[in-house]
Amino acid sequence: MCYDQDHTLILHLLLVLPLRNVLMRTTIMNVLLPTDFSENAFNAACYSLELLKNESCVFYLLHTYTPPIYRIDYAFGSPGQLGLPDDHQYVAEAGLEKFRKRLGENFKNPKHTFVTHSAFNTLVEEINKLVLHENIDLILMGTQGATGAKELFLGSNTIHVIRKTIVPVLAIPVNYEFQAPSELLFATDFEIDYRYTTIQLLVQLAKLWQSKIHVLHVTAPGGLTREQLNSKISLETLLGKTKKKFHDFPDQELITALNSFQQNTPVNLLTMVQNKHNFLERLFITPTIRKIGLHNLIPFLVLPYINAD
Repeated sequence: MCYDQDHTLILHLLLVLPLRNVLMRTTIMNVLLPTDFSENAFNAACYSLELLKNESCVFYLLHTYTPPIYRIDYAFGSPGQLGLPDDHQYVAEAGLEKFRKRLGENFKNPKHTFVTHSAFNTLVEEINKLVLHENIDLILMGTQGATGAKELFLGSNTIHVIRKTIVPVLAIPVNYEFQAPSELLFATDFEIDYRYTTIQLLVQLAKLWQSKIHVLHVTAPGGLTREQLNSKISLETLLGKTKKKFHDFPDQELITALNSFQQNTPVNLLTMVQNKHNFLERLFITPTIRKIGLHNLIPFLVLPYINAD
């Protein structure tokens, strides 16, 4: 199911999303942790448990499978759904239980509970189902799977999830060791209506860790347009009383600005909004990411932009 092809769902989200942001602090967080059972996936899950250690959370551990050679019974759905033996389902369920136990042995937190879920489906389609059925607030996953290409910051699964989901995605770099997110960097172009983003998640994280939010913008030679200025004022209002500072860099490539900022102010998490105005994919999906100083260093939070257009 692809949300961007369902206009009714988009309109529903436009009505519900602002209210959901307000309620996020007073409800249990539902966090989705996709796993391929790789060490990178386990490392990402460990990061999530550390990041949200003071929050009441339900963590949904998800593994999807599609056999490389389809049997005829898979044409009608998973054999398990038909009451037939399904070796792939057994392997998936056993793997999830092992994954859950390993997390439980390393993190004993009464605020956290785990739910395992395996499915014969593509990862993105099953994620979209769970997002709707379980009211998922955040998807947290590793940047690379077991066979990820090292020259890319984001693996193909992470890319597809970012493109197609309606909730924030937090990607954790390979071998990243948890650091308290005291300095958060939000890079933006001031060309969107932040009311239709999940910016409150960034605010929530800042409150949890008493973090400072740095808002970075690369200013064109002509300065901000009236629309951008209004957007900037709106963003400042939405960030509320959290510690924050706005940084305007002179006209230059965003990669250059990010590198320069990171040299002077080391940050623990980078945030951007995925929308048609920015060039997030060109930065973090193509091999040009090798040029960026933040590559493979810090977690990357992508906030979706919900627009009915």
